[in-house]
Amino acid sequence: MSATLDKAAAENFPVAPVFLPRAWRDGLTAVYGYARLVDDIGDGDLAPGGHDAVLLGLDPAAVDDRPAMLDALEADLHRVFGGTDGPSRHPLLQALRPVVRAHDLTPEPFLGLIEANRQDQRVTRYETYADLVGYCELSANPVGRLVLSLTGTSTPERVRRSDAVCTALQIVEHIQDVAEDLGRDRIYLPAEDMRRFHVTEAELAAPSAGASVRSLIAFEAERARELLNEGTPLVGSVHGRLRLLLAGFVGGGRAALRAVTAAGFDVLPGPPKPTKSGLLREVAAVLRTAPRKG
Repeated sequence: MSATLDKAAAENFPVAPVFLPRAWRDGLTAVYGYARLVDDIGDGDLAPGGHDAVLLGLDPAAVDDRPAMLDALEADLHRVFGGTDGPSRHPLLQALRPVVRAHDLTPEPFLGLIEANRQDQRVTRYETYADLVGYCELSANPVGRLVLSLTGTSTPERVRRSDAVCTALQIVEHIQDVAEDLGRDRIYLPAEDMRRFHVTEAELAAPSAGASVRSLIAFEAERARELLNEGTPLVGSVHGRLRLLLAGFVGGGRAALRAVTAAGFDVLPGPPKPTKSGLLREVAAVLRTAPRKG
């Protein structure tokens, strides 16, 4: 359980910073733990030995059967929401139950994350940008919606802005992780865009990016930047510590994009990462410029 939560430090944005109220931190940590577990199952990144499979009621060897693990996780999720076959089994889902009850959360965003990882098992290429955005609706947007629910600030307008931010953050991650994703036989750069920029899959496997790949990455980065700009008014629509948290999400995305730009859009040697000072500068800029409402 701790190994899963330890991965929070590698994210582009703070997961549950210490300036938040304890109840919010506990809720965000529980949601992150669940989301990280789902992704680790879908990516085959669980700790060796099959312990997570056993916790979910499966044979240890089933840890490598990703569809079976996702099915077992979904069954355990239903126990969190009052399933009839007893309490949840995995510690990360046990930690989620009091958060679900305290904030009256619904199963839909949690199920969306599982479905995104199921899609990862059968879909490894995306033809259009619209197809990719549809994937992000499952893989990323539920997290932002959960943040709004946990903080009691969800409205239709905020959900719309949050979806833009979360989709942007997912695209930024895909841009950073082109080489790693290709190693998993996944490409999240839309095929129509690859054709437009005359980029082949073989070029994505090169040690460093040529001009065509760099132009493609720059194009996708601009799309992500536009989505972040669309979502930035979300920051100005809330107050206090939540405003700072959301500025951290937006600033994290902007800092990551700045790192990609500083690398000349060559993401193939490894994911360009922002510095801590760069992240803080971007967060401060978001706080200064986000239009205030309410």
